[in-house]
Amino acid sequence: MAGLVPPGATAVPADVTHTAHTKHDEKTDYMNLPCPIPYEELHREALMSLKPETFEGLRFDFTKGLNQKFSLSHSVSMGPTEIPSQSAETIKIPTSHYEFGANFIDPNLMLIGRVLTDGRLNARVKWDLTDNLTVKANAQLTNEPHMSHGMFNFDYKGKDFRSQFQIGNGALFGANYIQSVTPNLSLGGEVFWAGQHRKSGIGYAARYETDKMVATGQVANTGIVALSYVQKVSDKVSLATDFMYNYLSRDGTASVGYDYILRQCRLRGKIDSNGCTTSYLEERLNMGLNFILSAEIDHLKKDYKFGFGLTVG
Repeated sequence: MAGLVPPGATAVPADVTHTAHTKHDEKTDYMNLPCPIPYEELHREALMSLKPETFEGLRFDFTKGLNQKFSLSHSVSMGPTEIPSQSAETIKIPTSHYEFGANFIDPNLMLIGRVLTDGRLNARVKWDLTDNLTVKANAQLTNEPHMSHGMFNFDYKGKDFRSQFQIGNGALFGANYIQSVTPNLSLGGEVFWAGQHRKSGIGYAARYETDKMVATGQVANTGIVALSYVQKVSDKVSLATDFMYNYLSRDGTASVGYDYILRQCRLRGKIDSNGCTTSYLEERLNMGLNFILSAEIDHLKKDYKFGFGLTVG
């Protein structure tokens, strides 16, 4: 066997050759990077854990599907509403609302409308013109002067980038762009101009994502610095933290939270640096029947909010 190897030559071990091939195969292909998430959803994993839709009082939601695309919804809420006050204590007045909604959902078109007993009308439209171009519109009409508003978004999805152009009432214009620079890292920026208030802004963002974690950073010349981090402990458990700071007013808030998905329920909660604690529980009682518990405690402001609800459909 020794005669098979020429004199002066050294045989290369098989494991070294395999390692070299593996490193070559893992080389980043910058021409086939993944498409990043939309710029406006940079912190979506952290928001799921740290910003649940808490409420106070009673809430009942019922949705009835008329066919595969069209459905009607009814929502009743009863609970106190906070009113502005110059004192440190929170002032609340009892209120109740009924909301009627109509939904049309198609693979390429989504229409959602809501009307409330206080006269407010909300409408949302999402239309996929092509596989890459989407038009979205949001509008709210109220009886109060200067409180109605509308917004149009034009979203373009590229192979490894996303861009968006926004136009709204009050001479509001905005644009953002996000680009994948590696398989895990995305960088982006945004600009806006509010003509009615004569204000403009520019911001930058970065997002790093793996199978186990998501880290996001965002900064703007309006003074906002937003940092968030989400650790995926398992398929059912996630831990999240964020830090919000305004370097103009020097105000900062940090919070930590969790998102725990059980077989029949989902539990989310957080606690922030101001001492405010939040918990939100969604329990599936049966197919199409969910029970909701919501709690938010702020000992410094002596503000305590508890709510329970039922969702059918």
